[in-house]
Amino acid sequence: MTQTTIPDGSAAPRPSVPDIDWANLGFSYIRTDWRYLAHWQDGAWDAGHLTEDNVLHISEGSTALHYGQQCFEGLKAYRCADGSVNLFRPDQNAARMARSCERVLMPAPSQAAFIDACRQVVRANDHFIPPYGTGGSLYLRPFVIGVGDNIGVRSAPEFLFGVFCIPVGPYFKGGLSPMNFVTSGYDRAAPHGTGAAKVGGNYAASLLPGQEAKARHFADAIYLDPETHTKIEEVGSANFFAITKGGSTFVTPSSPSILPSITKYSLLWLAEHRLGLKVREGDVPIDRLDEFSEAGACGTAAVITPIGGIQHGERFHVFHSETEAGPVTRRLYEELVGIQFGDREAPEGWIVKV
Repeated sequence: MTQTTIPDGSAAPRPSVPDIDWANLGFSYIRTDWRYLAHWQDGAWDAGHLTEDNVLHISEGSTALHYGQQCFEGLKAYRCADGSVNLFRPDQNAARMARSCERVLMPAPSQAAFIDACRQVVRANDHFIPPYGTGGSLYLRPFVIGVGDNIGVRSAPEFLFGVFCIPVGPYFKGGLSPMNFVTSGYDRAAPHGTGAAKVGGNYAASLLPGQEAKARHFADAIYLDPETHTKIEEVGSANFFAITKGGSTFVTPSSPSILPSITKYSLLWLAEHRLGLKVREGDVPIDRLDEFSEAGACGTAAVITPIGGIQHGERFHVFHSETEAGPVTRRLYEELVGIQFGDREAPEGWIVKV
């Protein structure tokens, strides 16, 4: 394995960047130059290092492979108009990773170590950050996996903490254009299970219903609560929100099996403090969609995707429009993205400069 330690990125050679069409980036893997790895053994994490090797070398008995002992995060770095680079709320990603690690019995990197690893990776791959004005960003994927020689159903003897990055555009094609979704009869997660942890098993469970939704020409599946199948929980791999008729209240589901989206909680704050809306976390019954004038999916990858309509059984419900975002959704999007790219004032602690 090629290992090169470059604490501030300044010593990294700058090879020519591949010919990337920045304005038309999708959301797919692009190999960048540097990634970070740290190893946990004998009760402690090592100092970690940057490496050019994008292949993990792990034991065939690793618990991540057999028992799903792993978790991951997603956050972005943004190029600002002045050339500086913003990380958006990385402390919240570190905290959520710690909760996920606790749920599946893994040691978590400290908040300081998590943020430092992200900053190292962004600095070393600075030339892969999409230019300001293209709408693109540098997506970071931190992860922790159980590794080492093992075969029994137990926690791993060793762990890896890694961070890699890729330049990305919008997760859903079309940017802030409405997309249609269909409710699924499958469950994304079980009651009292791992739905609130960002672990891979939750996403593996979503592959089949997602494929079936797309085969029916919908963007993705909407998952209902696993106990009663009467309330909206998540939209594909994103959280759900809606705006009540009259535009007075921002509503988002509340459930122990929903992943607590950092984007969603940022939108809750912005809706209340910047847009002056009432906010509510609570049940969103699938048979009461008529109460809402707008709806959307939100998350780090998707940012905000307006929902044009939802197919549930034989009924197709349209919100604001199937062709354009509603006014409140657009204002929320502009406020959030403005903060991320440094064009609008950020609440205290939301931005970490790289």
